[in-house]
Amino acid sequence: MKILVTGAKGQLGFDIVKELTARNILHKGVDVEDFDITDKSAVFTAIETYQPTVVIHCAAYTAVDKAEDEPELCHKINVNGTRNIAEACKQINAKMIYISTDYVFAGEGNHFHKITDPTSPKSIYGKTKRDGECAVIETLSQHFIVRISWVFGKNGNNFVKTMLRLGKERDTINVVSDQIGSPTYTADLAPLLCDMTASERYGIYHATNEGTCSWAEFAQEIFKQAKLDTQVNPILSSEYPTKAIRPLNSRLDKHCLDDTSFNRLQHWQDGLKHFLK
Repeated sequence: MKILVTGAKGQLGFDIVKELTARNILHKGVDVEDFDITDKSAVFTAIETYQPTVVIHCAAYTAVDKAEDEPELCHKINVNGTRNIAEACKQINAKMIYISTDYVFAGEGNHFHKITDPTSPKSIYGKTKRDGECAVIETLSQHFIVRISWVFGKNGNNFVKTMLRLGKERDTINVVSDQIGSPTYTADLAPLLCDMTASERYGIYHATNEGTCSWAEFAQEIFKQAKLDTQVNPILSSEYPTKAIRPLNSRLDKHCLDDTSFNRLQHWQDGLKHFLK
């Protein structure tokens, strides 16, 4: 087996490369300086040259609010770039794992979104990730689409690092309490994705750490585990307006993992504990 990881310098790509190295699986991590995923000829050349068995496609435009001002660029990267990867995989008969997001759903109600639920994204970012899913499904039968949410990891900026920084600077911090979801620790997710590369149980998956919380509850747990005295003041999303509409309900049903005999991730509080260590 030989694996190509795009977006290798990002939070998730970094931990996937680390996991593949630990498993002694032949792999190559690439990022924007290696080739531009929106350049079809560059993508085909890179993939045909390396001849991977699997491509784990982590590269994406993820600046959710900025995407509202740069819809064309976001679409170019998340849809056209993803289609280029999928077409190149088809050309050499390789599998593809596409990393998607809870933003493909409208985020209403308080149920757990099933993999079969209709998508109805409300942001440019969410729409391009949904369209990226469609591009993969239309192009390649040997695919895994893995939806994740509230990502945090060692390499890169994330909510946990922001809270740790603010917690040392402030006594009180306002955090939204009406958005509910599950944090995803990249070091916990990486082994699952590596397990998928060796299987043929294709389809759509939801993969986050176990348990749910609000962003405010997430912040409270971060401060508790980090032994910071910062107080969290829960506020409504309407009190913290952003350019992009955030899903209020990001709960993802993960029975798809049980049904295909993949292991679920540990509870998010335990993932946070390992991250802080």
